[in-house]
Amino acid sequence: MRDQLYINGSWQPAGNSRTLDVYDPSSESVIQQVAAASPEDIDEAVQAARVAFDEGVWPTLSGESRAGYLRAIAEGIRERRDDLARLEVQDNGKPLPEAQWDIDDAIGCFEYYAGLAEQINDAGELVTLPDDRFRCRVLREPVGVAGQIIPWNYPLLMAAWKVAPALAAGCTMVLKPSELTPLTALELAAIADEVELPPGVLNVVTGLGRDAGATLSIHPGVDKLAFTGSVPTGRAIMQAAAQDIKNVSLELGGKSAFIVFDDSDIEAAVEWILFGIFWNQGQVCSATSRLLVQDRLHDRLVERLVEETRKIRLGNGLESGTLLGPLVSQGQYEKVLQAIERGCREGARLVSGGRRPAHLQRGWFVEPTVFIDTPLDSALWCEEIFGPVLAVRRFSDEAEAVRLANASNFGLATGVMSADLKRCDRVSRALRAGIVWVNCSQPTFVQAPWGGYKQSGIGRELGAWGLSNYQETKQITEYCSDQPWGWYLKP
Repeated sequence: MRDQLYINGSWQPAGNSRTLDVYDPSSESVIQQVAAASPEDIDEAVQAARVAFDEGVWPTLSGESRAGYLRAIAEGIRERRDDLARLEVQDNGKPLPEAQWDIDDAIGCFEYYAGLAEQINDAGELVTLPDDRFRCRVLREPVGVAGQIIPWNYPLLMAAWKVAPALAAGCTMVLKPSELTPLTALELAAIADEVELPPGVLNVVTGLGRDAGATLSIHPGVDKLAFTGSVPTGRAIMQAAAQDIKNVSLELGGKSAFIVFDDSDIEAAVEWILFGIFWNQGQVCSATSRLLVQDRLHDRLVERLVEETRKIRLGNGLESGTLLGPLVSQGQYEKVLQAIERGCREGARLVSGGRRPAHLQRGWFVEPTVFIDTPLDSALWCEEIFGPVLAVRRFSDEAEAVRLANASNFGLATGVMSADLKRCDRVSRALRAGIVWVNCSQPTFVQAPWGGYKQSGIGRELGAWGLSNYQETKQITEYCSDQPWGWYLKP
């Protein structure tokens, strides 16, 4: 496993020789130490990316040539799939099948953006003008040096979501993974090195947010900031970007609602509800953590939901049959338990879970938790918990369901379940969210845009929209007539 910074195509310790401990969430034990980048290290990484963009070949390579590197990186990940998945489990805590799914998605992400890179028209797109004496071309050019800061819930996949489109566009970058889960990002750097990505194109720096992330956010050599994480940190990054008017894209928090109408199949609803809130221990920005159930179905659905929730097996993610692993860190563990305690104090009814499992005395484990009759003004209903905690309320009709779902500062995702597809379409259009799932929850495809309304962020990742995040638009207009323009006429 790698334990140094990757800057300008080489491995090096942090300038101050400081390190960070990396923990296995299932045992609470230190499994590795990695370099803790200082502000000076970040400056060196940005300068390397700056030189690679301003003086190097990467931005001027054809899209087809860049695609070759992207496919080589995808193949490098594929060759290490099993090792990377196990490393993700040790670093993050998620069950092995989930980690394997994530690694496969990362491979698909690099392959997808290789395809988009091949479609880039280096000659530009002709625009029809009303005056045929002029010809106009529109080019899509790389935005420059990107500072990319990613979270800990999907370590390698979130790196792929940012690195792949930036490479396809022709950008250079400095990637800072979460200090909690840095290991697979360092392996990504090793793969980039093996495929001989030009030095300085991808730099990977591990470190604390206050030292590495903050310095990257304010660095004058960075043209674009791309961040996925919490609203408070996103707000700080946006403020930092404002100083130099940097291009910025933010994918922030969520408090997504899942609306279940009374004509829904109960068993299908339970399956999607469980997946929507307990996948990845609920540590998902789009987790459908607010459940709205129509009156006639509410009691029966809650009964089945609690019954199935209590069957979910918790344990080490490397153990066969584990469906729910530990939370990523002690801090996150304490935060979730505090949210559960507060929910009880504020009047919600705890009907399942809410504690550390009795048989797991080590590791940051929290039982899958279900509350009902959740007050609308409670933190449990309004604030992102980022854990396996579901808040349930009943509703009477479609209008109330839409009103309750939209009554949030967030607008990342939401879901609606009904046998009436016309109603599903009607509700989907009324919901104020960037992503709406119909009769399902959480399916994510690299081809489709990802991002939200309101405090859930700015911009979109994935699909062609993700590539556009790392491009600037330029028009080139030329005068084509052999006749004088005629603005200045001699007497």
